[in-house]
Amino acid sequence: MRRWYSEEVEMTYPDIRLLVPHGGPMVLLDRVIAVDQESLCAEVTIRPDSMFGSAAGVGAWVGIEYMAQAIAAHAGYEAYQRGEPVKIGFLLGSRRYSCAKSMFAVGSVLRVHVVRLLMAENGLGSFECRIEDEEGVAATATVSVFLPANAEEFLNGSVE
Repeated sequence: MRRWYSEEVEMTYPDIRLLVPHGGPMVLLDRVIAVDQESLCAEVTIRPDSMFGSAAGVGAWVGIEYMAQAIAAHAGYEAYQRGEPVKIGFLLGSRRYSCAKSMFAVGSVLRVHVVRLLMAENGLGSFECRIEDEEGVAATATVSVFLPANAEEFLNGSVE
């Protein structure tokens, strides 16, 4: 098992909206808690008005998107560090998404941890992910992503 974060040192990171290539309410995470070359931890508080939520909470199926956005934030942070624009990436799928609950309850504070297992030169990557709440580990998965060098060319079919 990969290492996860120590809460001993609190650092300031860029606003997560600068790191994730989504707009407005589609940025589901609240903030970055910790980040390094191989991993990131982000936080989200479940509110009655959370995207994809209800008065009771957010369905556990949204956990995979929390994981994907934490991976995007990791890539965005790396781009930010290099002074480059944030790139669009693609969630390819997940293996073994397992969630201990059917819903993330309103008031829950989730910590979304991602650790890079692989990032190939062609943009294919894999991350070990987990979501923790006040009760412990709530969800786990291995998530596969694709970060093309030029997303617009890729979407237009110009990339070989």
